[in-house]
Amino acid sequence: MAEGHWLRKQIIPILTVLLAVAITIVLFVFRDKVSALGDYGYLGAFLVGLISCATIILPVPGIVVLFALGADPNLNPVLVGLAGATGGVIGEMTGFIAGYGGRKMIQRKGRLYTMVENWMKRWGGWAIFAFAAAPLPLFDIAGVVAGALGYPVWKFLLIAWPGKSIKYVLLVLAGAWGWETVLGWFG
Repeated sequence: MAEGHWLRKQIIPILTVLLAVAITIVLFVFRDKVSALGDYGYLGAFLVGLISCATIILPVPGIVVLFALGADPNLNPVLVGLAGATGGVIGEMTGFIAGYGGRKMIQRKGRLYTMVENWMKRWGGWAIFAFAAAPLPLFDIAGVVAGALGYPVWKFLLIAWPGKSIKYVLLVLAGAWGWETVLGWFG
């Protein structure tokens, strides 16, 4: 009985971190395939959000694809943003799981991690909302910290979705309103 408990405490956290890292590497290697998902409309926006946010730290061109989808006259930019945000919040679970599984392994914390952790401890859900809405890539770290702190998954998803929705809807609207302007800079 004690051996099974030890196995769960040692191996499962390592496997969850390795899974999150593997997902990140695979998505980074196939990032050009992510761009092609934009051709599938709202489902594509959901999948682009899901896949691009499933990577931890490494950039996948999800934001660029969502911005470009805003210029599609056949799609409602608000719905594209909401679909992308829904996929994005679900995709952020890889960081959350890595933090939850690796909380015992996180011993040396970087300055940025410590800053996010302090904000999460002080502000809780408001910090999650702010990181999700911010146009900075800090939400990956916030997801890891939330998992490491044992934040409830349902609460994390419920609070992150409105923040990410605001960010993505504004991003897609910017694409809808300004795509011609952006293309004019390069033409």
